[in-house]
Amino acid sequence: MAQGSNWQKNGSAPQGRNEVFKRAVSATMRAISGEPELEVSYSNDRPALTGGKARLPEPPRKISAEDAAITRGVGDAMALKIACHDPKLHTNLVPDGREARGVFDAIEQARCEAIGSRRMEGVASNISAMLQDKYHRGNYHEITDRADAPIEDALALMVRERLTGERPPASAEKLVELWRPWVEERAGPNLDQLGSSLEDQRAFGTAIRDVLAALDMAEEYSSEREESEDENTDNDDTSDTSADDQSGAEGDDEQQDAAAPQETDSTGEEEDVSESETSEATSEDYREDDLADPQEAGEAARAEPPAGNRRPESDYKVYTTRFDEMIKAEELCDTAELDRLRGFLDKQLAPLQGVVARLANRLQRRLMAQQNRAWEFDQEEGWLDTARLTRIITDPMQPLAFKRERDADFRDTVVTLLLDNSGSMRGRPITVAATCADILARTLERCGVKVEILGFTTRAWKGGQAREAWLQGGKSVNPGRLNDLRHIVYKAADSPWRRSRRNLGLMMREGLLKENIDGEALEWAHNRLLARPESRRILMMISDGAPVDDSTLSVNSGNYLEKHLRGIIEEIETASPVELIAIGIGHDVTRYYRRAVTIVDADELAGAMVEQLASLFDEEGQAAKGARRGRPGRAA
Repeated sequence: MAQGSNWQKNGSAPQGRNEVFKRAVSATMRAISGEPELEVSYSNDRPALTGGKARLPEPPRKISAEDAAITRGVGDAMALKIACHDPKLHTNLVPDGREARGVFDAIEQARCEAIGSRRMEGVASNISAMLQDKYHRGNYHEITDRADAPIEDALALMVRERLTGERPPASAEKLVELWRPWVEERAGPNLDQLGSSLEDQRAFGTAIRDVLAALDMAEEYSSEREESEDENTDNDDTSDTSADDQSGAEGDDEQQDAAAPQETDSTGEEEDVSESETSEATSEDYREDDLADPQEAGEAARAEPPAGNRRPESDYKVYTTRFDEMIKAEELCDTAELDRLRGFLDKQLAPLQGVVARLANRLQRRLMAQQNRAWEFDQEEGWLDTARLTRIITDPMQPLAFKRERDADFRDTVVTLLLDNSGSMRGRPITVAATCADILARTLERCGVKVEILGFTTRAWKGGQAREAWLQGGKSVNPGRLNDLRHIVYKAADSPWRRSRRNLGLMMREGLLKENIDGEALEWAHNRLLARPESRRILMMISDGAPVDDSTLSVNSGNYLEKHLRGIIEEIETASPVELIAIGIGHDVTRYYRRAVTIVDADELAGAMVEQLASLFDEEGQAAKGARRGRPGRAA
């Protein structure tokens, strides 16, 4: 597949050369994968492999030899995954932990690519070009801190080096070298043994588990492995006897293929998804990820929250969730585009940043002052309590003359900022909201408070594929919500600010902001908070209007979405441990929320957000102070 770049030398037009190139890549993928019916498409969307469909990046109009090698590398990696990977066996072998699972998947992908690289020199060249481009786009050559270096990528490249003899690409050398000493010290011998089982997926998977155990990322693989092997054997024995089993296996194929590492980022700007097959694959991928990792996705059903099993009666329903999407910001846009959008955001709000930063610093000082006043008295060791020095004279045998600073209660807190990403927020409101969220996240992180930043919109205007399905299904009466949701994770609570900073630039992207279904977004953010371990959970909703979705409101009652929003708010405010605050921009939200403030202009948002959070923490500080006053032994 990699042989020869002379295809550029023919005399046909550039567009004709591109079509010839695409057909050649598609044919080669079918040959390597052994799947003559493999459907290959080209798009500016993120490359993906789902079931029997592969989506590759659209090559530039004037394609260079380097561009051709990168596209071939993406295709080769996908084809090798189909040819060398058994999804059912992978499901039985993969560990449960999120980090361990990420490493396991990355190394398995490296195994498939190594098989092809060792057999075909051209494939090795293509994959090297693809990896160089992937890590260059991710700016991995600028990494200086291990905290910014994904261990799954480092391990996959180290395994590839052992299996093929190929050094990591230049753009990823820093990434690997940051982890190499630590990995080699703990799991070097285990990595050396992987080559002996390269073409035996079961033995190779077992060896990976040994690597994870050596790195303290997974438990030893003993009885769990035997149970998995028994389960796999049972599946093999019954695979030909039931049509249901056949369909289940196909579902596993889709799940595992969707979980495969995305080899490269597309260079063009993503357009609204319109093809049914692409949208179905995307929404299914993220639902599978959510189910696999409830803590990451914030699923409430597993946490059994106090308010989770009793809800006010409501006639709200959803026609279909098939096309809904919960997605990370970095999945909607490649790194280079995110950097450009973030730069645009910073440039637009340079004058405002100083004001917001001063307000954020004021909040930080209040929190730090609250922390510094938190002392435990009458301790046997710690700082000498000068107020009790007289005890040394009056009662020399009394040891309790020390005090010790304790962590303030606000440290065990998580704050979620839920931003309305509807079209009416376009312009000044969304830029102000993005910057305020960014600076507040950084400020609270300094004080030990975790922050999650979420956004909500829809995937299409006036109904998407859900509406098309409703039309084709006979246009039932009162179908319920009739649009495709898009819920965006800009910053997860456990993700440090420095890793997520660029993601907020996505809000500046043309075409992202569409309609808003506030009730389901509020419920989603609330459920994520309920799954968090912190004792105090705060949810701040920032919106500029009532929920609006023309497609839904055109076939249901006029207050359908608003009524559902009121029901969700009532449930949270009356029966949930989550503290709910709302800020309305040019829209009175006090008629919905008990604790709310309405601002006239977006420029007031920074002050409103800071004051609302500060008042909550001040209430906590006063409560803690009052509790300490009641303790015996505290000097007046």
